[in-house]
Amino acid sequence: MLMPLRRDGFAELWNELTRMQEEFGRLFNSQVSAASLPLNVWHDDHYLYVETDLPDVDPSQLDVSIAEGNQLTVQGERKAPDVAGAVWVRQERPYGRFMRSVTLPVIVDADKVEASYEDGVLKLKLPKSEAAKPRKIAVRS
Repeated sequence: MLMPLRRDGFAELWNELTRMQEEFGRLFNSQVSAASLPLNVWHDDHYLYVETDLPDVDPSQLDVSIAEGNQLTVQGERKAPDVAGAVWVRQERPYGRFMRSVTLPVIVDADKVEASYEDGVLKLKLPKSEAAKPRKIAVRS
């Protein structure tokens, strides 16, 4: 004997509340959170490297800055899609203004930073300051 399908009212209510929360967030908060701007940061003896995915961002609208020698800030804006006549079913890609600041592990030479934007990826090459580079110390006997 087949059991009739039983609806889980709580699960349906929870799903609807989650959907409403997402919609309110989308409608009233166009600021992209820092958590949605993940960065990869690594280094070698001479440089720090930073990469972040920024698809659909106009590179001319990006602002990358270094303060106090080790405070990296990346900010810009991803424009909301404008699709005439669209009725959105889901809109999960973040859009709006964003800003991400991180403290770098060493002081960098801000005047020599190289930035490139290719295939939606911002790539930074930050030369370590001379004081931050490892030095070989001669040991005398």
